[in-house]
Amino acid sequence: MKKTKTIYWILTSLFALLMFASAIPDILSDPIAVKGMHEGLGYPVYFIPFIGFAKVLGALAIMTPVRPAIKEWAYAGLFFDLIGATYSIAASGQPVANWAFMALPVILAIGSYTFYHKKLRLGNNKSEQKYENILAGSVA
Repeated sequence: MKKTKTIYWILTSLFALLMFASAIPDILSDPIAVKGMHEGLGYPVYFIPFIGFAKVLGALAIMTPVRPAIKEWAYAGLFFDLIGATYSIAASGQPVANWAFMALPVILAIGSYTFYHKKLRLGNNKSEQKYENILAGSVA
């Protein structure tokens, strides 16, 4: 149990930090973010801060004790962001070296999500069990 929790928190912290750090330039519409997403990939400029805020909300959701359904949606959103970014970089004709680095956040996402579910199966997660009980209609 302790090993699973430790691995979960390491992977989740690294993943959330990576997503949060990548969101800051997006939110601020930093010239580097605009160059990469607008000029390089063709996304509209107004989309850049939106995706940044979505990443921050997703990172917060996976790091805090929220309802399991919210965590599931956060993981899904962050994973879609990563897969979409990888596809966009590859489809824009950039060389493999420019998009191969996306393997790291994708691996962290898969690892964090996998260990999240292992941690849930092991139980002893009172805050998430409380939400599960509420959703099931019985208050513990």
